[in-house]
Amino acid sequence: LIMSKGHGALAQYIAMQHAGLISKEELYSYKSNDTMFYAHPSMNRKKGIEFSSGSLGQGLSLAVGVSLALKRKENFNSKIYVVLGDGECDEGSVWEAAASASHYNLSNIIAVVDSNKLQYDGSTEEILNMNNLGEKWKSFGWKVFNVDGHSVKKLIEVFRTETDSPKVVIANTIKGKGISFMENNPVWHNNRLTEKQYLVAMEELNNND
Repeated sequence: LIMSKGHGALAQYIAMQHAGLISKEELYSYKSNDTMFYAHPSMNRKKGIEFSSGSLGQGLSLAVGVSLALKRKENFNSKIYVVLGDGECDEGSVWEAAASASHYNLSNIIAVVDSNKLQYDGSTEEILNMNNLGEKWKSFGWKVFNVDGHSVKKLIEVFRTETDSPKVVIANTIKGKGISFMENNPVWHNNRLTEKQYLVAMEELNNND
């Protein structure tokens, strides 16, 4: 797993805790002094963090290198999952890597684009309108799947679908889904909850269940 949109590291850490790779105490140390769980993932194989990430746009290039190395070692079974943001796809390095993956027929790469239509400075349409993102990936030779990014079932179905080319999942999501004051609000790209906001958020999420 390569968390190319490294600022999504907290979701990775939570998944690691659920999988038993780290404790709750380690999870709760997130971004505190003397922690190993930073705002962006830093490689720690013992804890299950396979790759570091930082500057946006680098993860897919890393995946290409890993894929080529696996093929050289005749490992044809391992899969490489790369999580990108739709705003991150503004970076030219993403498309250099996309072209390379197609050229070398790296069918063991699965890219997941978190398509929530927002980035740090505003909407993706306003910052750099990429129009139909799926069509762009298709033009680079990728097999494209558009799914509800909040449906684990749909994501698993796509992950299990075999293709003879690299594949990309355009995971259509809503930033802050289920919390009224967060939904589609770019302020919550990076923010901190007050206790009152936390209680409201938890109540809304529990009611949605």
